[in-house]
Amino acid sequence: MRRRLAFGVFVGVLLLFSLVGSVVAAEKTYELKVSMVITQDDTIYKGYEKFKEGVEARTNGKVKVELYPGGVLGRDEEMLEQAVLGAGVCVNTDAGRLGVWVPEIGILLCPYLVDSVEEMQKLLKSDLPKEWFEKLRKEQGLVVLAFNWYAGARHFLTKKPIQKPEDLEGLKIRTPGAPVWQETIRALGATPVALPWTEVYPALQQGVIDGAEAQHPATYGSKLYEVTKYITRTGHIQLWNAPVVGDKWFSQLPEEYQKILFEEAEKAGDYATSLLLETLDDLEAKMAAEGAVISDVDLEPFKKRAEAVYEKLGYQELRKKIREFLGKE
Repeated sequence: MRRRLAFGVFVGVLLLFSLVGSVVAAEKTYELKVSMVITQDDTIYKGYEKFKEGVEARTNGKVKVELYPGGVLGRDEEMLEQAVLGAGVCVNTDAGRLGVWVPEIGILLCPYLVDSVEEMQKLLKSDLPKEWFEKLRKEQGLVVLAFNWYAGARHFLTKKPIQKPEDLEGLKIRTPGAPVWQETIRALGATPVALPWTEVYPALQQGVIDGAEAQHPATYGSKLYEVTKYITRTGHIQLWNAPVVGDKWFSQLPEEYQKILFEEAEKAGDYATSLLLETLDDLEAKMAAEGAVISDVDLEPFKKRAEAVYEKLGYQELRKKIREFLGKE
């Protein structure tokens, strides 16, 4: 009788602790700081506003999302390191920087990999990149919430007109420090210079660099056309962004919240992409009205030079696999 009573008390205590634990878990709140170098005018930022709205609404405010544009929290590389260590940060980043952690991801940023937004969307929704993202989480502790945030095509911004790759020779062009970016600019004829995005305007103004390369929303948001004038639409890189968090922070969330973050990141990415495609012509018109000279060129010489990037980084076989998937082989 005593044993049964003792056992009953034991079970009751366990149930009590379980109930208390559930209540505590339900009441616990989580903070996620989203770091990005872009300005509030950028369509990517507007996508994160949608992300914040969706996550906070669906978690009843239990996951609080704070947005930090303009690189105020630090460089992407620094923030990714913090995410790995367990900080509650989400980094708006790209395949070039993630390619340092998992080389295969870097090919998503290679020059002239696809011919359209639709082709890249098809590729990004396939199982191939999912394998790389799983590897990033398992081996490096970083979780890609979604990879469908289109930031735009990268074009050259220079102080003199560019008509062919040879015109880039001798020019110091700012670009991120990731290998795929550096090799792309080098292959196209210029000398790559790695600088934080927030330092590009003064570097152009002071003549430290001769130009940069960027997508229209970033160029407009940072007013780089004021210190370069010429925008050559080479579209050498199609830039897609991704919200990335650390697995240590992410894994402590209830499964329901994890699912919500994945879903809201995907929805917000689709929204940001649609918004960008709707505003590109308007952005060009605004920059042209303020003195920017925007021109098209024959892309074939640029594409021919870009072939060297795949060989340099060892992406030939992976590129062939992608082309086969897209029906180009």
